[in-house]
Amino acid sequence: MTVGSQPGHDAWRGISDAFNTECPARELLEHITGRWGILILAALGAGPRRYSELHATIGGISEKMLSQTLRALVRDGLVARTVEPSLPPRVTYDLTPLGRGLTESMQPFLDWIRAHTAQVVTAQRRYDRQR
Repeated sequence: MTVGSQPGHDAWRGISDAFNTECPARELLEHITGRWGILILAALGAGPRRYSELHATIGGISEKMLSQTLRALVRDGLVARTVEPSLPPRVTYDLTPLGRGLTESMQPFLDWIRAHTAQVVTAQRRYDRQR
């Protein structure tokens, strides 16, 4: 991401240099690649979900972390939160077009993880035995 070096983008200079500690891309990177962000995005890749469905789908996530991460992803424009006026209100989360583009680009990464997890676990066990 080198928007800052492109002609005519002086206002954005440095904004997409994630190696720079002041770069806003750092915060976005954390939201996406943090422990829960990528799992929430992947779960929403299958279609809209209610909060309780997300909580049930993502093993080990606390309600607090699910709420915080969803709030961050909504703020980032990757996830849309829709409240239907009913009693109780029905809240649905779905990917925005921006979020959909991100999850489509993440798919090869997730596929690689699925295909190579056994090899990584074997390497970890070998390493642990040597220590």
